[in-house]
Amino acid sequence: MNGVPSVDLSDFLSNDSKRKETFIKEIGNAFETIGFVALKGHFLKPDLIASLYAEINNFFDLPESIKQNYEIEGIGGQRGYTSFGKESAKGKKEADLKEFWHFGQYVEDNPELKNLYPENVIVNELPSFNAVGKETYQLLEKTAKYVLRALALHIGIAEDYFDTYIHNGNSILRPIHYPPIIDKPKGAERAAAHGDINLITLLMGAQGKGLQVQNRQDEWIDAIAQPDELMINVGDMLSRLTNNKLKSTIHRVTNPPQELWGTSRYSIPFFMHPVASMKLNCLEVCIDEENPKLYEDTTAGEFLTERLIELGLIKH
Repeated sequence: MNGVPSVDLSDFLSNDSKRKETFIKEIGNAFETIGFVALKGHFLKPDLIASLYAEINNFFDLPESIKQNYEIEGIGGQRGYTSFGKESAKGKKEADLKEFWHFGQYVEDNPELKNLYPENVIVNELPSFNAVGKETYQLLEKTAKYVLRALALHIGIAEDYFDTYIHNGNSILRPIHYPPIIDKPKGAERAAAHGDINLITLLMGAQGKGLQVQNRQDEWIDAIAQPDELMINVGDMLSRLTNNKLKSTIHRVTNPPQELWGTSRYSIPFFMHPVASMKLNCLEVCIDEENPKLYEDTTAGEFLTERLIELGLIKH
């Protein structure tokens, strides 16, 4: 398989059992083979997407002196602003050519978790920024819930297996700005080759070239979504949980050709994380003689901390 397959969530949400089964089979096969799928039929409407892009454009256009007021020390970049050149891929010394913002969970019914998670950072200069971010976050979270339900059925566990773990999960919405490239990058890319940490990632803004995924033949192929599609991929947590049945795929954002260096790129991934206490022990249903257990037992919280240290976002 060379291309990234496309599926429609409305098939899964329909009352037609055949359509639902087809969706489960198609998304399951995509995640077992290439680890990426383009998804239409999600809950985001075009006017909300347009509003979000307008707000993040406005934020990243603010003067550096203002943006830096929203860079919060001591929380590993989990909320607010992270300035250009702060994050690098695991095992790579060059920093990625990007700046980004983090919206986090909006806990309403769990005081303990509400106290545990950092507060979302309010941008005073942009009155609609936080409201638009919150609405987008919650609709992407809702979309992710149904994708995980389909994957649960695909691997042979209860449809609602993930529901309790992702409710109030430590998910992140990350608007990213890849600024125009001024000087020839010395070994740096907009986002170097990496796998995601989380359960699944839902990516807005994968239209046009730039995002590439590594297929099973170790070839880099373009992953380009239609304007009404989200690009969705498996993260390392889901890979561990399913004993590599569902594959976490290495991907990157390449630098554009030199004639396009003067242009910005925006992309907006939603990283679906469970609560920290979720066990990532390989599911029994994914272990057999041909597929012995590949990973040591751990929890989502322990795994996340380990990876944030590797990325340089938490010092130890």
